Formats: sequence, structure tokens, C-alpha cells
Amino acid sequence: MKKTVVIIGPAHPLRGGLASFDERLAREFSIAGWQAQIYTFSLQYPGFLFPGTTQYSSEPPPDDIDIKVCINSVNPVNWLIIGKKLQRLSPDLIVVRYWLPFMGPCLGTLLRFVKKNKHTRIVCIADNVIPHEKRPGDTLFTRYFLKPVDAFMTMSEKVRLDLEKFEAGKPATYVPHPIYDNFGEKVSKEAARAKLGLRQEDKIVLFFGFIRKYKGLDILLDALKILKERAIQQGRTPVCLLIAGEFYEEEAPYLDQVRKNGIADEVILHTHFIPDSEVKYYLCASDAVVQPYRSATQSGVTPLAYHFEIPMIVTDVGSLTAMVVDGKTGLVAQPDAHSIAEKIEQFFIIGSDYFLPALQEEKKKYTWARLTDAIIQSAGV
Repeated sequence: MKKTVVIIGPAHPLRGGLASFDERLAREFSIAGWQAQIYTFSLQYPGFLFPGTTQYSSEPPPDDIDIKVCINSVNPVNWLIIGKKLQRLSPDLIVVRYWLPFMGPCLGTLLRFVKKNKHTRIVCIADNVIPHEKRPGDTLFTRYFLKPVDAFMTMSEKVRLDLEKFEAGKPATYVPHPIYDNFGEKVSKEAARAKLGLRQEDKIVLFFGFIRKYKGLDILLDALKILKERAIQQGRTPVCLLIAGEFYEEEAPYLDQVRKNGIADEVILHTHFIPDSEVKYYLCASDAVVQPYRSATQSGVTPLAYHFEIPMIVTDVGSLTAMVVDGKTGLVAQPDAHSIAEKIEQFFIIGSDYFLPALQEEKKKYTWARLTDAIIQSAGV
């Protein structure tokens, strides 16, 4: 008889990296012979708390995953109903995502009901324990959520260390973020640029993902100004920046910065949510991916870059450098405009072909089976 796992977290019809991750994780459990379901949200965030345009995907639902759309994050009556349902279902394993303290009361309550069946083991994949943007109640909500969890998986050492401040006695295992291999196959740079209407001859670096202060896009815009000034002095064509992702904060300061820096001709704005079916074109159209973060735990952009074999320029913050081998799969900068500009210049002198062999070899380490094996081992099932 197959063992059963329920993944609690975002999935279709919700959109974004967490949903893509959970769906890929369910497939990996199925490959390993488990019966997998996802319990996702009928209401994830109230509209006034969501900074983007919509929480919902425009893509068709996956036809190979059993997804139950049933959890209401703000309705305690719903928590009781779904908690009791999961308690009776009594799966061998629950894997629950934790990325925001706002989810603590809902998820913590569900898990308390599950624990009453004295059978199900609960493993949390902790994306963040201490959030990037702090709010009142964060610590209280997080403590409430963590208590019924049996073991933890983290995809950065920083989060594992943060966990020790809350739950030092419970096992916490670090496994790097697996490679996103569910966004289609690599296409040629020429085909990708033609698809997006980009010039074939341009030098293009990519900022990918939703835009928030901690991700440092403003630092990168200042670096682009430095690069343009140097290019003009030396008679070279300036580097272009493709920004692909939705603003999760006020966009006006960034647009004003582009204008003041005199880089409007070098900035290509695709500031809408990028659906899964189009992700490959943005990665493959770029010479390099730049992650100019001020702070970070892990990043879902790095596994995307590995899958499409695109070199990375990352800042030396959080765990960004754990998956980027400096000088082999990418370059490491300090989180300031001059250092980032220097590394971008260095990258184009070296050339992207130099990084390809190491990217192809290094990506072999980051398998989904490695993650599921670690989850099963930590749960003891």
C-alpha cells in the first residue's frame, strides 16, 4: 500500500514560485511511489494585503496533481473544518510550507488538529522564519505555528540558524533549493529575444521576480548608470537591463530613478507577472542574471538560472553565494552599485561561454529527489 503525503501550501489556481515549487514537489513524491495531494488556499491573502495585481494564475490547472482548494487563511471556522478533515485523513506525512508569519494562526491550528491522530508526521519547509519586512505579531504567530511541527527543512543556512532561536530542540536539515526543471526546455538566445522583441546584438542582464526593497533593484539601477558612463567614455555600447517581474511596492520611485540616472534607453520594463509558460524566454534571452539583493535567505531565481544554464551575478548576502561558485557559475559582488557594476563589466570581458561547463556540472547536485529523501528521513516514515 502506498504511503500518503499531503503538502499544505500555495498551488494552482494560485500563482508564483511557491505554487510552482509545491506542485513540482508533489510530482517528485509521486515518482518516489507516494500518493500525494496538495491542500491549498481558497483564500490566501485578503485583497488589501496582497501587493500585486492578482493572486491567481492564468495558466491551466495541472492534470497530474490532486489539488484540494479549501483553506481560508482568515476564517477560524474553516481551520476547524479542514483541520478535522486532515486529522481523519491521517496521512503518513504532512509537508507544510512556512514563508510568512501571517499564515501562523491558520497553519498552526490545522496542524494541532492533525497531531491528535497520533500518526501523521509533520515536516515544515521553512522559507523564512524571520521575515524580510517585519510586522507586529510576527514572533507570536511564528511560535504558534512551529510548536506542532516535528522536523524542519530549510533551503538556506541562515533560516536554519534563525530556527534555532525558536525551536532549538527539533531537527532542522539544510538542503539547497532544487533546480526548477518544470518551466520547459532551454531555447536559443536568438529565439528567446525574437519572442520578446529584444535586439539580438544587445548585452542584456536580467533582474527577474517581484520587486521589493530588499531585492536591491535601486542598487542595480545605480550600477547601470555607472556602466553607461564608462561605456560612453570608452566608446562601447552600454549594457541593457531587462526587468521582468511585478512591482510589489510603489513603482514611481524606480521610474524616477531611471529618468534621473539617464538610463531610460538601457532599461527594458516587462513589469507584469511572468506566467510559467513564458519564464524560459526571459532567462534564455539574457546573458546573465543579476541578483543585487540587500538581504536574502534562499532565492528561487538561482535554480531557474541553473536550469537554463545562465550565469549569475549575485551579492554576498544571506545564502545567495551558497549555490553560486564565484568565478565558475557566476560572480559575487558586494551589495553596492560600484561593486555590481565592476562584476557586470568583468562578466562581459570573460564571456558567458566560460561559465557553461561549470553550470552544467554544478546543477547536477540540486535534485528534487535529494529534497524528498531528506524530508522522508527527517520525518522517520
